[in-house]
Amino acid sequence: MKRIAYYPGSFDPLTNGHIDVLHKAMALADVVVIGIGIQPGKTGVFSFDERVALIKASTQDIASDRLRIESFGGLVVEAAKKAGAQVLVRGLRDGSDLDYEMQMAGMNQAMDGDITTVFVPASPEVRPITATLVRQIAKMGGDVSSFVPAAVLAELNNKF
Repeated sequence: MKRIAYYPGSFDPLTNGHIDVLHKAMALADVVVIGIGIQPGKTGVFSFDERVALIKASTQDIASDRLRIESFGGLVVEAAKKAGAQVLVRGLRDGSDLDYEMQMAGMNQAMDGDITTVFVPASPEVRPITATLVRQIAKMGGDVSSFVPAAVLAELNNKF
């Protein structure tokens, strides 16, 4: 049986921190499903299709048969189960992430005891990066080139 990991997030935009966690998740599972959260009424910088294209462009070093990308709109634990995942992957930058993610892991465990949450620590060089800060800096004309893959940088520059 293949070990499938589910890596959820908005990925709006995809950052080098996301890529760091993804590479670590690939070492833990045979297949990693990137679940892009879509919330009705909430518009992001990039559409779902744009996010998929940017993820694909930024993950060309990963075997495509080991990576799937899909959308989800409800509970993460339900999306993970639907994807056939046994593991939820969550990246941690600091202690405040851990506090929040522990609560989420507990709730997810209570809803579906067959899915285990695995915390992956971000590498030191990407710990300060958040998609929210990247969006804010890019909107204000700041340089985000050290925070995002080249394909994402090009599209952020096109948007702003």
